[in-house]
Amino acid sequence: MIFTRLGRKNSAASTFALAIALATGGAFAVTALEAPAFAQKQKKEKKAKPQYSKGFIETYKPLETIAAAEPVDYPAIKAGIPGLVAAVETDDDRYAAGSFIYSNGAKNQDQAASLQGMEMMLKSGKVPEDKIGQFNFVAGQVAYAAKDYAKARPYFQAAADAGYTENDPMIFVAESYFAEDQPQQGLTYLSDLINAKIAAGETVDEGWLRRGLAQAYNNQLNSEVRKYSTWYVTQHPSDESWRDAVAILLNTGGYQNPEILDLLRLGQRAGVLNDAKLYLEYMDAADYRRLPAEVVSLIDEGYAKGVLDKTDPYVVDTRRQAAERAAKDRADLAGLKADADKAGASIATVLAAGDTLLALGEPADAETYYAKAVNMPGANAPMVLTRLGIAQFDQGKLAEAKATFDKVEGAREAIANLWAIYATQQASGAAM
Repeated sequence: MIFTRLGRKNSAASTFALAIALATGGAFAVTALEAPAFAQKQKKEKKAKPQYSKGFIETYKPLETIAAAEPVDYPAIKAGIPGLVAAVETDDDRYAAGSFIYSNGAKNQDQAASLQGMEMMLKSGKVPEDKIGQFNFVAGQVAYAAKDYAKARPYFQAAADAGYTENDPMIFVAESYFAEDQPQQGLTYLSDLINAKIAAGETVDEGWLRRGLAQAYNNQLNSEVRKYSTWYVTQHPSDESWRDAVAILLNTGGYQNPEILDLLRLGQRAGVLNDAKLYLEYMDAADYRRLPAEVVSLIDEGYAKGVLDKTDPYVVDTRRQAAERAAKDRADLAGLKADADKAGASIATVLAAGDTLLALGEPADAETYYAKAVNMPGANAPMVLTRLGIAQFDQGKLAEAKATFDKVEGAREAIANLWAIYATQQASGAAM
């Protein structure tokens, strides 16, 4: 398989800290969230004095004593939690009980208790306003770690809604869907986030795009694959993103040799073909019997890069035969052009002239014949337009090439779209 970096199942998961151990120094430590102990005096600020009920105090005190002892008898604390919850009468009781339950649950890696405590604090209405987002994020983390993804989602969303941006809470909403094997739902949510970023003129985080691309690819959601590939090369043009975009489309497009040829021509122009398999695929698609000059140039490039083995009998023999045919093409070129210039020339002859000239590195003349062919009866318009755009691109007529690629419809549209993006980036100097 050519495309391997994202092809490994869940390979991008390491981008995100998904298994969060609150009490063992995980990626998102939350010690700063631990609320003051019940008996701790309030800071001397203009705050209302907490109102604790008498019954709650009587229930809390013995548990506080157990928690302060060494070693801590956590089973005794856990056994007392139902009574502590039952004793809650005021919101201050609820916040203090939640703080106690959360803190002790986190220290003892009891996720259920940790979540119970965090939920109680959030429901108390006593969480400081500037900490609401952080508290919701931690609640989402704990639920996620417990694999209660449906419960985790609203907490992550609430964290984001409260303006909490650390650790990117919104991406965890998408991750919660991925963890539940609901990739389409996760990609839809992630797509909405990306579209909002783009609409606001903001650059989309590369991690989002790579994660979405990996999920789409691993789950064979080809329309999503194409969408995320497009976003990836548009938002973060680089050798890596272009190599992925070309290889992924090659692997998911279900294309035949004519389409593969024009896709790998893009990879070659972008300079991202670095795999012998890609070169061999390109050689087969070009076919030394049809486009021998292009095959010779391709093999020589592969040799120069050290990608192709100069002792490989198949490659050596293919180059030899291609070189012989390329010499004949050059010798016959004037006659081919004359035949293609005739008023009654067939579509096959005109297209052959364009293809031969493009392969020989004469894109200006090739453009002439493709422009003629596209309007002829029986023309495969998407293919001819694609190659017309390539001929224009090779001349540096980037705006014209982009306009031509934009006209391509049908199965080739995704290929032409990548070409259009690359032409635009080349024109602006933004590509790689």
